[in-house]
Amino acid sequence: MKIAFVSSEAVPYSKTGGLADVSGSLPKALEKAGFEVKLFIPKYFNVDEAKYGLKYRWDIGEMPIRVAGHVRSVHLHQAMLPDSNVEVNFIDCPYYFFRGQIYTNDWDEDERFILFCKAVIEALQRIDWSPDVIHCNDWQCGLLPLFLKDNYAWDKKLKTAATLFTIHNIGYQGRFGSNTSFKAEISGEHFYPGGPVEYHGDISFMKAGIMFSDLISTVSETYAKEILTPEYGAGLDVDLLSRKDDLYGIINGVDYSQWDPESDVFIPNNYSLENMSGKLLNKKHLLKNLSLPFDENVPLIGMVSRLVVQKGFDIFSEAAEELMNIKAQWAVLGNGEEKYENLFRSISEKYPDKFSVYIGFNDELSHLIEAGADMLLMPSHYEPCGLNQIYSLRYGTVPIVRKTGGLADTVQDWDEYKHAGKETGNGFSFDDYSSYALFKTVERAVGTFQNKGFWKKIQLNGMVKDYSWESSAIKYLLLYQLAINKRKQFNGRA
Repeated sequence: MKIAFVSSEAVPYSKTGGLADVSGSLPKALEKAGFEVKLFIPKYFNVDEAKYGLKYRWDIGEMPIRVAGHVRSVHLHQAMLPDSNVEVNFIDCPYYFFRGQIYTNDWDEDERFILFCKAVIEALQRIDWSPDVIHCNDWQCGLLPLFLKDNYAWDKKLKTAATLFTIHNIGYQGRFGSNTSFKAEISGEHFYPGGPVEYHGDISFMKAGIMFSDLISTVSETYAKEILTPEYGAGLDVDLLSRKDDLYGIINGVDYSQWDPESDVFIPNNYSLENMSGKLLNKKHLLKNLSLPFDENVPLIGMVSRLVVQKGFDIFSEAAEELMNIKAQWAVLGNGEEKYENLFRSISEKYPDKFSVYIGFNDELSHLIEAGADMLLMPSHYEPCGLNQIYSLRYGTVPIVRKTGGLADTVQDWDEYKHAGKETGNGFSFDDYSSYALFKTVERAVGTFQNKGFWKKIQLNGMVKDYSWESSAIKYLLLYQLAINKRKQFNGRA
């Protein structure tokens, strides 16, 4: 099977969030499973050609691509994704991609990704490679399935390629004014009130991906169900409902070569499922670095997050005073909305012996919190997948989460499962999005922490879970085959 994986960002070249982690890891897992994979991403300003060994395709040269009535010069560079045999194809157009940042609020943001989608197709034609599946990710790639079925429908080699469109966060939709239809050369038969690319008079790249791809996926089974509802569908729930039989959820994997307490290079004391002694030593080390006192019987609750409403910090702020009355310590890492940054600064000043906050990003500290904390709190309003709770499970750091999206799929409440006669819970969770439910769940977790036998069992239940990309890749391969079969049926009717 040949798979073209198309994304607007991928580690180690470009990153703003979890999409980059997926795009840099899943292709590797697919390639290791024995499939031919090529990755397509923009060549942004920050891609170091020498460091990553980029080679210019002189035999292809200039690819003229028309956007908004202008022909832009596009070039192709190639390299190998580190530690793999995955070929990376960089779409190079300095006019659009040398902007000083990956995403912008510039007036021509729509043009940047119109060009990217067209350029991926043009590059496939010029390297003479016909994929069985083109895997498109998020709104930036949303027009690609439409272009294949309309603007480039004449290409017989690409006609057989199935398309999978993955929604990583439906809240970001690539919505632009109606003149974008002219810029992208979208036929009038697709843009009309209620049409497959129209959204309240605008063009929605996300909607185009939903309506024109062969299959749709998102990053957890629960989120796949949630986005069919008005509460979580961000206005596209009706469109998704029309395609609910083609919608699937697959939880994101994690890179255990980077996130495993047995080999983590950022923590002073490695430990494992068989020998947990290093975890307590990491807690001592972390508390010392945070200038907090150590007490083995006082749990340390970590938070590593963007400080925004989506992550539940509105209900956290409402519960803050009650939470500080619980006998626990806190280590917070993140940045985001100013009001939440200021809230955490004020809490740390008021409770210097129990609360520490680091405003900003610090990779080493994020690993130390995962390894040294007893619990990790994620009270998200919605969470398509979430990664930190999966890291926490591997590190024996018990997650406390709101039961939504990927958090619901990966964290099983200890008390809920225990009452059902099973001791298989690996964390604590709550349903109601309220400060009261948040407070009571943290209080319940802290109470359970005092029972060392139960706590050890909860930790071990989490540490044995396998959320590797190898596991997720198998599920994607099954989805690719479904998409291929559907495309064959469509071509047979055409």
